[in-house]
Amino acid sequence: MRRMPLLILALMGLIVVPALAQSPPQGTPTRVRGTIDKLDGKTLTVKTKDGSTATVTLADNVLVFGMAKITLADIKPGDAVASTGVKGSDGKLHAIEVRVLPKPFTDGGRQFPWDLAPDSVMTNATVGTITKTPDGAVFHVTFKDGETDYSIGPDTIILSQTPADTSLLTPGKAVVLFALKHDDGSLSARALAAEKDGVKPPM
Repeated sequence: MRRMPLLILALMGLIVVPALAQSPPQGTPTRVRGTIDKLDGKTLTVKTKDGSTATVTLADNVLVFGMAKITLADIKPGDAVASTGVKGSDGKLHAIEVRVLPKPFTDGGRQFPWDLAPDSVMTNATVGTITKTPDGAVFHVTFKDGETDYSIGPDTIILSQTPADTSLLTPGKAVVLFALKHDDGSLSARALAAEKDGVKPPM
């Protein structure tokens, strides 16, 4: 008598699992950087850095965050940080910007190519040791598949990343959208960083 219910559950599993696998939005990850032209409902129009205009549909639960200025002294071992860096002539990684995040990485963090500057990389990691130098500091950080050092100098932008909402999305504000470009050319975004109190997103 129990075989039929078990068979039904098994068949339901075969249907549900592929459906879940198909649920994440499909598209090519694309960063949209610029200033806000207008927000109309869930449609955000941005004047991009290259002079063009991008129209992006925001998710109903879009994640918005702002920035606040901090100093090197505010960063401590165990903090979750995101940093854009480039390799210098010395072969070492130098941070362009460092952001302290409000929560640790659920996936342990990672390092991957970024498009802020030529040959730049993004490092999402946990701070291990901080070694002071005459010009700043060297961070040793760890992430899921490895670890690295990067230096922070006097020109490095240092910020904390703070939760916000769509009330920040007013004309003239600087934004960076973490968008998806779809096959039809349309753009959608589930997360973005917006200017707050004059502090612009550096990434």
